[in-house]
Amino acid sequence: MRLAWGQLWAIVGKDLRLELRTRQVWMSMGVFALLALLIFSFAFDLRVENKAAVGPGALWVAFIFASMLGLGRNIAAEQERGPMDRLLLCPVDRTVIYLAKVIGNVIFIGVVEAVALPVFAALYDLPIITGLIVLITLLGTIGIAAVGVIFSALAANTRAREFLLPLLVFPIIIPVVLGSVRATEALVNPIHGDPPWLGLIIAFDIICLSVSAILFQFVVEE
Repeated sequence: MRLAWGQLWAIVGKDLRLELRTRQVWMSMGVFALLALLIFSFAFDLRVENKAAVGPGALWVAFIFASMLGLGRNIAAEQERGPMDRLLLCPVDRTVIYLAKVIGNVIFIGVVEAVALPVFAALYDLPIITGLIVLITLLGTIGIAAVGVIFSALAANTRAREFLLPLLVFPIIIPVVLGSVRATEALVNPIHGDPPWLGLIIAFDIICLSVSAILFQFVVEE
C-alpha cells in the first residue's frame, strides 16, 4: 500500500510540474471561468431579490464549463504527446493512475475556483466566502473530476473529443450539479437548505469514484 501511495503522488507531482511549466490548462480555465461570471453578471438583472436565486447557478455553470475545458485538454495532451502510453507500460495499477488523475484535476480546478470565488462574491455581492463553501466546492469538484477523467480518457482518441466530452459528462453529473447549486444557494438563502444536499454530493462522489476506478482499466486498454 505504501508503494501504491508513492506511485499515486509521483503521478500527481508529475502532472503538477508539467502544468506549472506550461500553465496552459490553468490559464484557459481561469480566463473562461472569470469571463463566464462577468457575462452572467451583465446578462441577468441582478436586483437584490434575485441575486441569491441566480448567483449559485451562474457560479456552478462557470465552474463546470471551465472544468470540461481543463479535463479535455489535460487528457488529450497526454494522449497526443505520449506520456499516457508510457505510464500505462509502467508496473502501476490502473486504479492508482485513475485516482492520481482525479486528484490532479481536482487541484487544477480548485486553483481556478479559489480565484473565481472572490470575484463572484464581489460581482454578485453575496456573503458566500465561508468554510462551508470550501467544503461544497471541494465535494462538487471531486464528483465532476471523477466522472470527467474517465470520459475524457474515453473520448481522447476521437476526433470530436471537445464536442463529445460534454455530451458524455453532463447527463451523468446532474445529481452533483443539483446538489452543489442547492447547497450553495442554501448559504445565501437558508430557506432552501432543508434537504440533505451535502449527503447527495458525498454519495455521488463515492459511487462515481468506485465505479470509475473499476472501469478505468478497461477504458485505457481500448
